Amino acid sequence: MIRIVLVDDHPVVRSGIRAMLAGQPDFDLVGEAATGERGAELAALLAPDVVLMDLQLGAGIHGSEATRRIVALGGPRVLVLTTFDTDSDILAAIDAGATGYLLKDAPSEELHAAIRSAASGASALAPSVASRLLGRVRTPDATLSPRELEVLGHVAEGLSNRQISKRMFLSETTVKTHLVHIYAKLDVDSRTAAVAAATRKGLIRPR
Repeated sequence: MIRIVLVDDHPVVRSGIRAMLAGQPDFDLVGEAATGERGAELAALLAPDVVLMDLQLGAGIHGSEATRRIVALGGPRVLVLTTFDTDSDILAAIDAGATGYLLKDAPSEELHAAIRSAASGASALAPSVASRLLGRVRTPDATLSPRELEVLGHVAEGLSNRQISKRMFLSETTVKTHLVHIYAKLDVDSRTAAVAAATRKGLIRPR
């Protein structure tokens, strides 16, 4: 029996996923949470085999941070189930230790297979996610690093270099260096153009 905890801040979405899991004889949905903090608590308390994790959870910690906390427990596997497939979301989740990454429009059969794969320790990636990661491997010089994506995400929020340096615990010089590399890779010459180009390429989420 595969014990599952579901973490999503939308009750209607949780209801839909619950219905997708129903009828599978080897699935046992043992808990649900609406926040990342509660999801991590339930993972520690219930020791599930798989945690289905949304990334955008409204108030509280981001899904990737919740994933990091759950993975640190050493037992549960985290399968991200979200609507977002930008490079920044994918890399943050995988860097946090997620075993798989699926989109919410995946067919129920694909979700079932991914849960079983995650429970066995195997990875499960949506086709679009797999192609993005493969593209990064094939053309590493043309892609932004996880740290560069993080810097650019803060730029998109409207933060200054000084604010970004404080947020990321970096020097302002390091932030500027990251921006120089970002501009070169995106072939742009301004913060606005960098955000626009990265959004257009699906590297960061539209603000």
